[in-house]
Amino acid sequence: MNIKAIVTDIEGTTSSIDFVHKELFPYASEHLPDYVRNHRHEATVVSQLQQVASLINQPDAELEGLISTLLQWIREDNKATPLKALQGLIWEHGYKTGAFTGHVYPDVEPNFKKWVTQGIALYVYSSGSVDAQKLLFGYSDAGDLTGYFRGYFDTRIGNKREPKSYETIVSHLVLPAQEILFLSDVIAELDAAATAGMQTMQLVRESNVPVGEHATVTDFDKIML
Repeated sequence: MNIKAIVTDIEGTTSSIDFVHKELFPYASEHLPDYVRNHRHEATVVSQLQQVASLINQPDAELEGLISTLLQWIREDNKATPLKALQGLIWEHGYKTGAFTGHVYPDVEPNFKKWVTQGIALYVYSSGSVDAQKLLFGYSDAGDLTGYFRGYFDTRIGNKREPKSYETIVSHLVLPAQEILFLSDVIAELDAAATAGMQTMQLVRESNVPVGEHATVTDFDKIML
């Protein structure tokens, strides 16, 4: 592989899915109602609530109705951008108060360091907001890893299962698509990246992960560039 940049997913790739679903999501569910009520007049929160109202086609929706929608979206693992933005704001409080640290697998940080030393640019593309990505890596089990990354992408550039999203990333990186490696555990995301011309590799960290037609590895140590 002639790889100049690596774009990595988070859940199931750098970090445990259980951390997101058993720690972060419950924390957001517990704290979201009061957070939204207490910060409902702040511009950032107002903007996200307006987006929620637009997505459900209820421009005049009451605050409590919007909160109910957001909690339902959390239960459904909905990737709606305003939900992800609000979750990021809530998680920031959790990270900064030491309620939890961002889980990363032990093989992640040493390989980030190796790849950067080799001159490879690292990026993140996750359905979680850019702010949430920075928090997870900034307050990770392995310390502050944000210095390894050149940039971050979230669903504001598009759905992770759509080739156009990866075309946008290629355009942003100003590299030939075949010189960019995308890492993920999700076959549909890898398919979309491959359609956009990227190199792909599937992380199969758990035995129950479906395996597609992409190259597979069980951890970052097995990635040979």
